[in-house]
Amino acid sequence: QLLLVETGGGLVQPGGSLRLSCAASGFSLDSYAIAWFRQAPGKGREGVSCIRYRSSGSSPKYADSVKGRFTISRDNANNTVYLQMNSLKPEDTAVYYCAARHTSFQCRDSSDWYDHWGQGTQVTVST
Repeated sequence: QLLLVETGGGLVQPGGSLRLSCAASGFSLDSYAIAWFRQAPGKGREGVSCIRYRSSGSSPKYADSVKGRFTISRDNANNTVYLQMNSLKPEDTAVYYCAARHTSFQCRDSSDWYDHWGQGTQVTVST
């Protein structure tokens, strides 16, 4: 069974940091494109960042709203992808999901493109 499990969410004050992890089981992430999405209450699912398999030949992608603050990375040896989130703002509050698609192509920011999803982890930025 292919599973993605997100961890690392929580409550943080504005300006703080969190690191989300997306651990895969049942398959090897190194041949998958991986993305982070988020969904705030009453809003649609938004692409945050994505990274190509093996991080080779192309740069990660970021939504304009998180550029310079968030960093996506992958540790293929541990079958885990991370999202380092710095300088967090209240508008970053959402449930964050990781998603995967088996492909050698560059990642996309469209949720419809991904085949496998985690259950999500809540991030709340508030005083």
